[in-house]
Amino acid sequence: MKKISIRRILSCSLVCILLVSMCACGAKKDKERLTAITLNEVAHSIFYAPMYVAIEKGYFKEEGIDLTLVTGFGADKTMTALVSGEADIGFMGTESSIYAYTEGAEDYAVNFAQLTQRAGNFLVAREPMDNFKWSDLIGKNVLGGRAGGTPQMVFEYILKKNQIDPANDLSIDQSIDFGSTAAAFSGGRGDFTVEFEPSATALEKEGTGYVVASLGIDSGYVPYTAFCAKKSYIEKNKDIIQSFTDALQKGMEYTNSHSPEEIAKAIEPQFTDTDLDTITTIVTRYYEQDTWKSDLILSNNSYQLVLEILKEAGVLEKEAPYEDLVTTEFAEKAVR
Repeated sequence: MKKISIRRILSCSLVCILLVSMCACGAKKDKERLTAITLNEVAHSIFYAPMYVAIEKGYFKEEGIDLTLVTGFGADKTMTALVSGEADIGFMGTESSIYAYTEGAEDYAVNFAQLTQRAGNFLVAREPMDNFKWSDLIGKNVLGGRAGGTPQMVFEYILKKNQIDPANDLSIDQSIDFGSTAAAFSGGRGDFTVEFEPSATALEKEGTGYVVASLGIDSGYVPYTAFCAKKSYIEKNKDIIQSFTDALQKGMEYTNSHSPEEIAKAIEPQFTDTDLDTITTIVTRYYEQDTWKSDLILSNNSYQLVLEILKEAGVLEKEAPYEDLVTTEFAEKAVR
């Protein structure tokens, strides 16, 4: 009986060792099965919180994706990375894909998931203005964005909605590189500046600027940023695009079901140079103005609004059909 007992113990031990080895091998194989994807984002901003939630919560890995995130610092640079093959997926304003299409690109970028539904920038003044009106910009100098870029075109769209001529009623300085306008404003340039976060809040904290208006609120719902990939890449990698979209949808659902404090805590590792209180303030600002969608579907109505903004800005020279430049196949499947 004693020998049988020892034999059983040895057998059980062997089984346990084999099971541990199998689990280790399985984990190793799972890791090896992750598909490497490079995502080039137009900017690194708290504005894109649902994407960072998906990264920090491990949703991309759950969907079999080993994600490398690269910041392009401008839609033109992000699109260049996508076209050259340096990036598999691009994240920027939809206008970039429209430009590439109308310029005759054969393997053009197709938008497959929309992230934000409002503009993410704010108008910053030198002094507090509790009763700010857009007409207060008449005769002033404003630090604006790149010509032809979504931030600048949405700004001009708002001005026109308020019967202000962007070319004649005020001076818009577009000579400053993206990301450098806050420093220029802090240094004394301009009467107002249009800023994304965390620059707008940073100017407030240092006492050199005050947020007086939200472009996201005053422009209304606009498909401000979307994910896109080259047509050929989508056709050859539908499973990857679906997995990527599924991960994003999980991030979107987390963002829409948690408090600003919880969202801020989740994305904190993405913004090591910004303290948690500031991240929370910024997330709350975006949260309260209904910045993020509940799904990733880029609708035809939203896309037509982008075309209207482009036409008003005088930069849309040819037709850019929704059917060519947008697919909702993956976003629709991602909705649970």
